[in-house]
Formats: sequence, structure tokens, C-alpha cells
Amino acid sequence: MEAEVDKLELMKNPVTLLKELSAIKSRYQTLHARFKPIAVEHKETKSRICATFNKTMTLIQELQKQTDLKLLPLTEEEKTAAEQLRAHMSDL
Repeated sequence: MEAEVDKLELMKNPVTLLKELSAIKSRYQTLHARFKPIAVEHKETKSRICATFNKTMTLIQELQKQTDLKLLPLTEEEKTAAEQLRAHMSDL
């Protein structure tokens, strides 16, 4: 109940509201600065994983051609996993 009263008082006092907005903006900027490097590293890591995966798939296909290896069709579980992987990779 007290929190609601405080919120109502904030809305009635524009100066207090502006101070509160300034504090929120400052907090956002601090969090953004803190987490931006993490987001960049996450994106770079996903890109490296995707590149490694693509190289691995190319290598496997080349080995299959060279050895004339015939593969069995994928199981339903393998098909589902492949579809999920493709969906995640398209997000990059």
C-alpha cells in the first residue's frame, strides 16, 4: 500500500519524477556498458561455432566422397536435431 502511495506522489510531483527518470537512465547506461562486451563476445562465439560447424560438415562430405561411403537415412530424432540446428544457425 505504501509503495502505491509513493508512486502516486511521484506522478504528482514532476521534479521528483524527472529525478527518478534520471536515476533510471543512469542505471540503464551502467547496465548497458557492463553487458555490451558480453553480448559482443556471445555473438563472436556463436559465429566461431557456426564457422567450425560448417567446416566440419564440409570435411565430412569430402571424406564421404573420397571413401565412397553411403550413409543410412537420418532417424526422426536426427532430423529434428538437424532442423533445430539450422534454425539456430540462421539466427546468426
